[in-house]
Amino acid sequence: MRWPSPWSDGFPGWHLECTAMSTKYLGKQFDIHGGGMDLKFPHHECEIAQAESVYKKSPVNYWLHANMLTLNGKKMAKSTGNNILPNEMFKGENNIFEKPFSPMVARFFMLQAHYRSIVDLSETALVASEKGFFRLVDGLQKIDQLVASDTTTDFDLEVWKKKCYSAMNDDFNSPVLIAHLFDAVKFINALDNGLLSVSVKDLNELSRLMKAFFFDVLGLLTPETIQKKSETSQLEGTLELLMELRAKARLNKDFESSDLIRDSLEKLKIQINDTAAGTTFKIN
Repeated sequence: MRWPSPWSDGFPGWHLECTAMSTKYLGKQFDIHGGGMDLKFPHHECEIAQAESVYKKSPVNYWLHANMLTLNGKKMAKSTGNNILPNEMFKGENNIFEKPFSPMVARFFMLQAHYRSIVDLSETALVASEKGFFRLVDGLQKIDQLVASDTTTDFDLEVWKKKCYSAMNDDFNSPVLIAHLFDAVKFINALDNGLLSVSVKDLNELSRLMKAFFFDVLGLLTPETIQKKSETSQLEGTLELLMELRAKARLNKDFESSDLIRDSLEKLKIQINDTAAGTTFKIN
């Protein structure tokens, strides 16, 4: 599909459709609208004009415009060959990088720069981010293995916590937040080596905050979490396929095969429920 030019008759209609979709799913006014800096004009300005004309108020409270991504110091362009697709980077199927890099390493790499700054994708930068990412993961894993045996803490947890929240309140300053997380990792390593002490209360709070910032705020996943999600997805996909095969068997009045699938799954503690709306399954 070829998008119409900004000066064609179809262009305003396209933006009216964007405004309609936003309103349908998010309401007449919502908090955050993202996009690249190249979309400020005319795309987003057109959306604002149309929404304000119809609803008499600004459609968005905060606009987050991300800057450009370059590759090895040059603009990414398919015509010059200075271009790479995500899956090519993840699988190592490219002539630009010597090794594959996981999606989480790529995400962590981008989070190490502010979203409004230009980010240059390079092997050197990705290798450094990979080391940093696994250093952070290692710190997270050590927290659950630590034993607090003191009533005092050699770390000002309250000040650290305020710094972390201040970083994200400062226009989503993820690089500063990550720097503070590494400060906590340094403390965790010192605890692991018996060089510093921590109270039970502060250790539990540090563990909670580190996981909240890592998983919930930054949206990162550990390799173990990714593996579990993959295994769960594979299991659910297999069960969906069995449900389809069972539905076809019942439709063809092949009740022997239908019952065999149901009974076999029940032995594996997977409950099948046949209702008027369809068949569902539950893993007990």
